[in-house]
Amino acid sequence: MPRQLFPGLRGLLVPRGASEPAPPPTETKDLLAGGVYTSVTLAGVTNVWGTPGRADGWDLERVIVEGYERSIWTFKSIEAISKHASTLPVQIGRGGDEREFEETLEDHPLLRLLNKQANPLETGDVFKKRLSAQLLLSKKGVFIEKTYSRGGVLTRLDLLPPDRVQIIPDDENASYVKHFEFTDYAGHIRELKPKYVIWLRDPHPTDPFCGVTPLEAAGLSVDLDVKARTYNISFIANDGRPGGIVGIDLDGVDPKEVDRIQKRLAPGAHNAGQLTLVGTGPGGVTYVDTSARPREMAYETLSSTAKNEILSAFGVYESVIGNASERTFNNADREEWNFWSHTELPHLNLIASAFDPDLSDDWVIRFDTSRVQALEFPRRQAREEARKEFEAGLITIDEYREIANRKPFNTPQSRALWISPQKAPVPANDQDAAALGLAPEPGAGGELGADPNSALPAAGDQSAAAAVAEARELEAALELPSGSGGTAADEVAAARAQTPEAAPGAAADDVARARATVTQPEDGPAAEDVAAARAQLETKALPAQGFEVTDADFDALSMAIQAALTALLARQEGVIIARLRAPKTRKHTRFWEPENENDTRGGDANIDEDRVVSAARWAEETANTLAPILQQAATTTARKLGQAVAGTDTVPPAAVAAALVTAMYAGEAVTTLLGDLAEELRSLQTLPAELKLEDLERTVIRFYEAAAPALISRVTETCAVATVNGAADAAAESAGPGVVRTWITRQDDRVRPAHKALHGTTLPVGTPYEIDGAQLRYPGDPFAPLALTINCRCRLHYATDEEVR
Repeated sequence: MPRQLFPGLRGLLVPRGASEPAPPPTETKDLLAGGVYTSVTLAGVTNVWGTPGRADGWDLERVIVEGYERSIWTFKSIEAISKHASTLPVQIGRGGDEREFEETLEDHPLLRLLNKQANPLETGDVFKKRLSAQLLLSKKGVFIEKTYSRGGVLTRLDLLPPDRVQIIPDDENASYVKHFEFTDYAGHIRELKPKYVIWLRDPHPTDPFCGVTPLEAAGLSVDLDVKARTYNISFIANDGRPGGIVGIDLDGVDPKEVDRIQKRLAPGAHNAGQLTLVGTGPGGVTYVDTSARPREMAYETLSSTAKNEILSAFGVYESVIGNASERTFNNADREEWNFWSHTELPHLNLIASAFDPDLSDDWVIRFDTSRVQALEFPRRQAREEARKEFEAGLITIDEYREIANRKPFNTPQSRALWISPQKAPVPANDQDAAALGLAPEPGAGGELGADPNSALPAAGDQSAAAAVAEARELEAALELPSGSGGTAADEVAAARAQTPEAAPGAAADDVARARATVTQPEDGPAAEDVAAARAQLETKALPAQGFEVTDADFDALSMAIQAALTALLARQEGVIIARLRAPKTRKHTRFWEPENENDTRGGDANIDEDRVVSAARWAEETANTLAPILQQAATTTARKLGQAVAGTDTVPPAAVAAALVTAMYAGEAVTTLLGDLAEELRSLQTLPAELKLEDLERTVIRFYEAAAPALISRVTETCAVATVNGAADAAAESAGPGVVRTWITRQDDRVRPAHKALHGTTLPVGTPYEIDGAQLRYPGDPFAPLALTINCRCRLHYATDEEVR
């Protein structure tokens, strides 16, 4: 029989005692016809359990030398699997799920041995890697000797060479193993009791005394791979084959010259590839091309096939061992997850299970895989699908957080279905509807955004910035009025200058003349009292203890918001007028002006007012414009409160979140404004056919003149109060327990009766204020009913329990 890489499985035990019969002859089974290669050899010897001794003939030394050290794919597969066992720490705990224990042990002998030092020679990492590699290579399994102190504490773990351990079955009391016999390096045999030995193996389906290894299935492929490489190297070393052969008639050629030519065929890699002359018959000339080498092509196919078979046997993908070429990122991630899910995790669990007997029944030992990114692949996909469902309004925020393995907020906002993050919520019940401000509120009519369920125009595929750029490109093709600077703002100014309604008349002259002639009265005692009262109210100094935002905080932020909104609305007005004039907008409408008698681009349709105003795009533009301003103010406020109350500069994420929510509110306010403008343009186009494009433009100009100042004033004040108070409340809540806050009003005629009743009310941080059946976390809370927040100017005073007492 030819020499094999894996000689097969022979008897586990040699029968002892003279009375036992001699073993029957060995039975062999060949995988290949003709007996060329034998990979499975069943020994005729059986143990006391009647089971063939399959592991006894497994030559571990030859497996390591010829299969592990000489086969690159076997080596890389075992390295890929065992390196994770060496680098991942083990943990002991109970409860929880597969990712995290509910309770963990921090001090246990096994943790000290497996994570730090297993024995005087090996650290825990080295011990775990050798253990993992032996489990993959040894058919007999892995043997771990345990050493205890006199007090019964586990103090040491040693890996025993599997080929030096003999398993002695128990033939009397059915305990399977009577003891183990270990032959040390000095040749002495030590008898080890089962309680001092951990015997770990990947279980065989029929033989409890034997394990399985991937090298059994991959043995033929490993042998072919190694021998093919050896053959190819030997052939290259001895091959002197030229690149081509020219045959000529050598009649009359000197014999020495012929010998010199023949020496050109001498073996050796340095002679390969040269052109060689040989002799032919009289007058003959031939040429043989030897560059085509089917042997190399056969070797390449054989090597590739052997590689795939070896990697498949171990359950390792080529991308896992470092070659991710010809793979997309998604495919590489999938292969990494498959490797961990189907190969690495079962391997690690099998190793960890060997140490369970040293723990109490309710404690479990396992490798800590919580930081393995590959195992996040299915969870990332689940979260991505859940985000899409949330954006489509199919699930709530709380349902998404449960899918993401996070604790639900369990608030009315998080329980509601949001048709879109920038649209209206759908409450789960009547109580949530009231908390969300969707129930009818007295006095809420006519307020900005009082109908939160009103549908917003569908968002296009462009942003507001893209719409502005498009409109400016269109302006170049338009004939602008004389004096236009070419920009949208200049066009607005020119249009206003040409509008007859904007020209001052005689009444305006009378008003100007009257203002010039009126003498302003001098301030008297009453005016001085009013000024003193206002100074006392509006320039309130910081208290000696605690923290309270000042009017300066609100005013500074209000001015910044006002400047940004004013510029934004001016640009918005110019873009909308430019869109009305754009040929692309007027095409196929009744506002198209034919360029010639054959121009068929006209029509009788109206201009698409929703497309002209692009409400959703401007809502996004508004939020993006105000968000940096609001975030900076929120960060500054949170830092001031933290320094005053807790002595820290930490800015909690919730403080910045308050600014983002307020920015979204401003975007919704602009959406409502543009919805009203679209409705006016729609109503105007129902008039008779003599309506002109200039009429639409004048309508846009008048609309902004009337509506923009009120919108800017309302949004400016609301955003400033909500941002500053929201950031302060978030910082106070993160400062720790014991912080309370007191509601403070301006104490003037503009204060709502409901807010007057709250003046001086002190509550712990995190406890909302009850107002008319609604709950407010702080003044200007964007999630409270609009009737209780619009134009609110209240603030909160923060202090600790000790300061209040």
